[in-house]
Amino acid sequence: MVWKEVEPMEEKIRFVLKATREEVSFKDLCGEFGISRKTGYKWLRRYQGSGLEGMNDVSRRPIVSPNRIAAEMEERIIGERHRHRKWGPKKLYQRLKDKGVRCVPSESTIGNVLKRNGLVCKKKRRRKVTQPDRGNKTEATRPNEVWAADYKGWFRTQDGERCDPLTISDLYSRYVLDCRIVSGQKIETTQPAFRQVFIRYGLPEVIRVDNGPPFGSRGICGFTRLSAWWVQMGIRVEFIEPGHPEQNGVHERMHRTLKEETARPPSATLSAQQRRFDRWRYEFNNERPHEALGMQKPAQRYRCSFRHYRKSSQRILYPEHYKVRMVKTFGAIKWKNKLYYVSESLHGMALGLNCVSDDRVEVYFADTLLGYLVERETGGLAPLSPAPAKDRYT
Repeated sequence: MVWKEVEPMEEKIRFVLKATREEVSFKDLCGEFGISRKTGYKWLRRYQGSGLEGMNDVSRRPIVSPNRIAAEMEERIIGERHRHRKWGPKKLYQRLKDKGVRCVPSESTIGNVLKRNGLVCKKKRRRKVTQPDRGNKTEATRPNEVWAADYKGWFRTQDGERCDPLTISDLYSRYVLDCRIVSGQKIETTQPAFRQVFIRYGLPEVIRVDNGPPFGSRGICGFTRLSAWWVQMGIRVEFIEPGHPEQNGVHERMHRTLKEETARPPSATLSAQQRRFDRWRYEFNNERPHEALGMQKPAQRYRCSFRHYRKSSQRILYPEHYKVRMVKTFGAIKWKNKLYYVSESLHGMALGLNCVSDDRVEVYFADTLLGYLVERETGGLAPLSPAPAKDRYT
């Protein structure tokens, strides 16, 4: 059976024509067309008043809107917005009040004016990811248990060159492992500096850093390619809480001494400044008594790590029942013929997948739970809190 398509306009015309002929009762006619008598009378009045043109749909917008903002007020809001391009409805509302404007529209109305005139850009919502575990910090009880790394605030030498000192220290002994000028706070220049330190002193158990580049990011668990490289070598990364440098207080106190003794005033050139850093580091480690160490020198308490650096990539071991997947160039893994985005920072890293139910899979990077992979969904991982640490390195 072929179903006939019915156009609403045709039905309206058929209804009013039958209604004017009065062949059946109005109630029965409305029932035949499946409409209420109120709707039927409305259509009939429109036909009698305007003919077939009256059958067209009419806007429900009221003819008079007493709460509508005046054109002059809208122009004034737009003008204030152009003078203060970064101000939102709240600030513009207060600005108009401060200028003595009577009957200032509400903040929501001002917001609607900005949207209507294309003066507001909708913010792109960030994808939710698992945040770094910023819980209890490891207390250093022996050399190489906890290292701290940071960039001391940059400054310019007397010839105008920018100086970015990278500093690395052992928190137990206060021993400054490195203080070198690096060309920009970038992963490409920071990683070789750490590689040289690892070759000379070995590997720590933990590295404590802040959340900014090149150490941390706003991506999954705060990882960058640099911090992911540390994890791959069996080093645990501890991120301090944003805005709390006191959580890395020992390292920050060293920065204060470094600034006072080497950068006031700065040297003439970068090479001269580096020589100054080298002399200061030797004195700090080998000659300067530290009250926190019972007036010992850092070199008296520091010993190189027994964990040696290996040039070949360290393999991460996962339990036998885990499925291992490599992160592709664009930051995704493949599972059951579907792609799930994780992070471009983990490119080339091996992840462990643990099936916890029929459609939910835990995704681990070494000891860190990155989130859940939900098989009935595509896109990214469902974020979750990090899992407890376990020893999975070889």
